[in-house]
Amino acid sequence: MPYQHIMTAVDLTDECHPVICRAIDLAKHFQAQLSLVHVVEPMAMAFGGDVPMDLSTLQQQQLDQARERVAAFAGQYPELQPERQHILFGQPRQEIHQLALEKKCDLIVVGSHGRHGLALLLGSTANDLLHGAPCDVLAVRLKNRIMAPGRRGD
Repeated sequence: MPYQHIMTAVDLTDECHPVICRAIDLAKHFQAQLSLVHVVEPMAMAFGGDVPMDLSTLQQQQLDQARERVAAFAGQYPELQPERQHILFGQPRQEIHQLALEKKCDLIVVGSHGRHGLALLLGSTANDLLHGAPCDVLAVRLKNRIMAPGRRGD
């Protein structure tokens, strides 16, 4: 059965462009709706959840910046209509799964580095999305970044 609604999840880095292009190609092929989602994670998650200060102002700034970045990013692709651009706040897997259910998506497209070793054990967003996904998930293989000697990757 052809896909009806494809959602692509992005982190707004330059590496997202091949993911978006793949999702656009699939949406054209299946004549499906196309949505984009970006999830802003709570700052407390980065600090282990226990932060002795109010981060609400910083988190609001983070959401405002995400809206601007999503609009600029999606503006490069006329297929990504503003009403189908979603900025969510929370844990990526849960938020993306919930949105996919609400919007009746039947495919989530996400980028994957195909990590090995420790990164594989710790998981990634793409791997996390696979578990409990309410629909098919396509992990678009991204090229691993080549780092200059003496530099560490993210």
